[in-house]
Amino acid sequence: MNDTPDDTKPLAWITGAGGLIGSHIVRAAAVHAPNWRVRGLTRSDFDLSDFPEVQRQFEADLPQLVIHCAAMSDPTVCETQHTLTRLVNREATFYLSGLAQDIPMIFISSDLVFDGKHGNYTEQDEPSPLTFYARTKAEAEALVLANLLHSVVRTTLTAGKSPNSDRGIEEQLRLRWAKGDTVKLFIDEYRCPIPAEVTARGIWELALAKRPGLYHLAGSQRLSRLEIGQAIAESHPEWNPKIESCSLRDYDGPPRAPDTSLDCGKLQQILSFPLTGLREWLVSSATQPA
Repeated sequence: MNDTPDDTKPLAWITGAGGLIGSHIVRAAAVHAPNWRVRGLTRSDFDLSDFPEVQRQFEADLPQLVIHCAAMSDPTVCETQHTLTRLVNREATFYLSGLAQDIPMIFISSDLVFDGKHGNYTEQDEPSPLTFYARTKAEAEALVLANLLHSVVRTTLTAGKSPNSDRGIEEQLRLRWAKGDTVKLFIDEYRCPIPAEVTARGIWELALAKRPGLYHLAGSQRLSRLEIGQAIAESHPEWNPKIESCSLRDYDGPPRAPDTSLDCGKLQQILSFPLTGLREWLVSSATQPA
């Protein structure tokens, strides 16, 4: 049992606490980092692009760790609002890393920094972003990693319950099916989806291991978009799922990376548990009480 008084525990800032990954990292602290206090920061606390306010809050709190999850990630919005996207994803990250120059910081990035031409990417592969969102993430990564105390963790499609029930990959599909939509899913676009609870545990274990650097954190199964949707549909027939397969060959929208599957061997050596895949999580979550 932990008997450390709360006011003597070091404080961790978790930005993006209103999102899927950030909210899980906040909740996971009680189990995986009981000797830390956490402050989960959302947009209602202050705007991360208001740099004087960020500095004021930082100097008042004096956190000993920053886990930076907040970002603009909607691809359509990012492609149409370049200035704001760059401010939030690149400049705010750089400013925060400057404030945290003497303490550990973990920046949550994305598998989409790769163009997806071959998949199974390692940390040694050079980023080659296709979209403006991915470009701002890649640029922020380089700025963060200039500090040897800081880490970048690239993750991927994430499943799990989000605060507004609209961010997990299964939540997004459920909302589409609830409207009666038939969802078109690519047979030839591959990711390694991961449950948010697994991501959160992995992030805390990395933070406590004090092994800064660049890491990949994703699920153990490489699945196509169609396979992801089929697995979720099979687990939730009560959602009346309707799926139609399609191919990137027939797609004429904004650029999409065909295969951004990640090799997570580097981080797996640090973690105390094996990274799981989406199908395994769906089976286990189906047996848990709601």
